[in-house]
Amino acid sequence: MTNPSSDFTLTFDNRFTEALPADPITGSARRQVLSSCYSFVKPTSVSSPTLVAYSKEVATQIGLSEQDCQSTLFTDVFAGNSELEGMQHYAQCYGGHQFGNWAGQLGDGRAINLGEVINNDGEHFCLQLKGSGETPYSRTADGLAVLRSSVREFLCSEAMFHLGVPTTRALSLVTTGEDVVRDMFYDGRPEKEPGAIVCRVAPSFLRFGSYQIFTSRDDLTTLKTLVDHTINTEFPHLGAPSVEVYIEWFKEVTERTAEMIAHWMRVGFVHGVMNTDNMSILGLTIDYGPYGWLENYDPNWTPNTTDATNKRYRFNNQSPIAQWNLLQLANAIYPLIEQAEPLRDILTHYVEHYNQTVQAMRAQKLGMEHYDDALHQSLHEVLQLAETDMTLFYRLLANVDLESQQTDEQLLAPLMNAYYDLDSLTDEYKQAIYKWLRRYQLAINNEGVSNQQRQQRMNKVNPKYVLRNYLAQLAIDDAEKGDFDLVNTLLECLRHPYDEQPDMERFSEKRPDWARVRAGCSMLSCSS
Repeated sequence: MTNPSSDFTLTFDNRFTEALPADPITGSARRQVLSSCYSFVKPTSVSSPTLVAYSKEVATQIGLSEQDCQSTLFTDVFAGNSELEGMQHYAQCYGGHQFGNWAGQLGDGRAINLGEVINNDGEHFCLQLKGSGETPYSRTADGLAVLRSSVREFLCSEAMFHLGVPTTRALSLVTTGEDVVRDMFYDGRPEKEPGAIVCRVAPSFLRFGSYQIFTSRDDLTTLKTLVDHTINTEFPHLGAPSVEVYIEWFKEVTERTAEMIAHWMRVGFVHGVMNTDNMSILGLTIDYGPYGWLENYDPNWTPNTTDATNKRYRFNNQSPIAQWNLLQLANAIYPLIEQAEPLRDILTHYVEHYNQTVQAMRAQKLGMEHYDDALHQSLHEVLQLAETDMTLFYRLLANVDLESQQTDEQLLAPLMNAYYDLDSLTDEYKQAIYKWLRRYQLAINNEGVSNQQRQQRMNKVNPKYVLRNYLAQLAIDDAEKGDFDLVNTLLECLRHPYDEQPDMERFSEKRPDWARVRAGCSMLSCSS
């Protein structure tokens, strides 16, 4: 229930717009924006905004109370209908490679920044409305977003944060009271859907494509201005901008990116659209479109229907794609450095850093002190022999008793709920998993790790609750009928993904059979 009388303020410190060149033309008319990092443009007012949900943690971080979030003013501000003192609305200009091809100017086509706030600890956060109307970068689109994609973005941003994955955050989800026409299946049958707006929050929404656009236009002056601003504001520990600092900056970006991808692999997350315009310069997961979690363990799975044939952005290809994207960033900043060797060395270092990070992660997922490559590779093979739920397998593996004398069947018993089809567990498969469990048992015993120690370790890195696509779809179904309870219940559940939460047990269940083929429950399109 909203509190109409509540009022609040935020402290804006809009260093992005103050330091960087602006598009001299205002308004949302489509155009090529040259020598400018952003365009001034205001959100489109909506007819009947309704608050669906908000993140208490994000609100606190930027200086808002729960009472503030339940106010009419909050809903109006984060629907784009009201403006707080100090706000500076703009849309960013950037380019990017999409599915490996240079796409030229892209930009914030359906996102409008409200400005940068500074909290009591001196931290800066950019507030951005996604789905708030047309911008110069909307091309042929309307700049709006539908409720289904907005629910998914809002919940996933917060779910990823609580999983410990570097990510942008989400402050609020508001419905607009207006319909948006979308062709969800790209089959020539567009339909009206309820519109919605998410307020996204991050220290910065700069992307690899933010730098690429200026190099592609041979606008090295604006490129240098943007790179220097990025270092001064987001990487000040590196020192004053110089060629040496540019190189160190690129190295840090590669390391942050490697660590982000390792976290994706740890929790079984597949981004689905790893274009260079969807890669954060801060190493944050950004732009939640057709994402998904591995349910049955298929390293070649992609959640993106557009990518179904080539599977460029499949689960197992995310690290190589990140390196390819980093190569494009290296090409973009090369004119400021004019030294190829250090950039090549850093791209090689990316692989080394990723491998070290992911090997440590794989050891942690098994509750081990040290990474055992042969043990991991054999598990990778076994998991593909039968339809196995990745999240449940690792979570249940912590319950296997490796200390006492157990038969093969007794070792396997705690894992049975991770399988989608028990009839598919042939004798050949059982022999393979028995063999692996015995190797695992030997490795754990050689390290001297007790059942209790191992379980505690594993349950800290192997979540019980993730935002499975079918759960998001159930919340969307209810929300489209005006019932937001499940959105908020899932938000609360996903705040504690590593805890048992007995009253939330139903949200840890593997994908039901009906969800295999239902739209929105497996693969998704980019339609929003």
